[in-house]
Amino acid sequence: MLKDITLGQYYPVRSFVHELDPRVKILLTVAFIVAVFVGGSLWAAIPITLFIIGAAKAANLPLKLLLKGIKPLRVILIFTFVLNLFFTPGDTVLLQAWKVRVTREGLTTACRFSLRLVFLVTGASLLTLTTQPVALTDGMERLMRPLAKIGFPAHELAMMMSIALRFIPTLLEEADKIMKAQMARGADFESGNLIQRAKAMVPLLVPLFVSAFRRAGDLAMAMEARCYHGGQGRTRLRVLKVGKNDYIACAVMALLIAAAAVVG
Repeated sequence: MLKDITLGQYYPVRSFVHELDPRVKILLTVAFIVAVFVGGSLWAAIPITLFIIGAAKAANLPLKLLLKGIKPLRVILIFTFVLNLFFTPGDTVLLQAWKVRVTREGLTTACRFSLRLVFLVTGASLLTLTTQPVALTDGMERLMRPLAKIGFPAHELAMMMSIALRFIPTLLEEADKIMKAQMARGADFESGNLIQRAKAMVPLLVPLFVSAFRRAGDLAMAMEARCYHGGQGRTRLRVLKVGKNDYIACAVMALLIAAAAVVG
């Protein structure tokens, strides 16, 4: 399950989406979230799904890679679906057994909220899979630069977010090693009920947190040893420029928002 998490990982290929300006991709991700919530009906999922498929093709990303990132959320998806299915009031009854009643409104709401969660995870995965952590840091810092005039720590916040995304694959690999070591010593992470599985995760979480704090300390010491002092006076190898392809991507996203608003 840990290997199925795609958020924070980078897929190194050459594509139309990979070459877009990171600032534009961050803004497009925000606009995509707006499009997901603008559509109020299930029909709005059609243009959003087509957009995700088209974006994956334009980024040379296998659809299996995007779908794999949804697997770790299956428990949350099932819980969201069931909760909205049985606790959403409605007039059109589809199924009733004792005091449990399923309505058409509940079914529609359950499908809509579950699809929204899938779309949000997929959109965030598209951003991280097609953007290097350094470029993502530069893009976030540039977007938040106007806030630095009022004392907002734009560079520090962008750096923290970038480091957090960068170390997601590293921590997942560390967790996988610890889990295999614990299983070799007789630990069981798969059998039992939910409470028993949660208790079995304690031998995994404790060394993982210790390793994470140790890595954070090593990283801070390395940055201090290299006299890192923030973004003042720093030069960049790659200067961010908005090009023709960025405007094309913005136009496509505007069409998606319009389609989700009209259809929804």
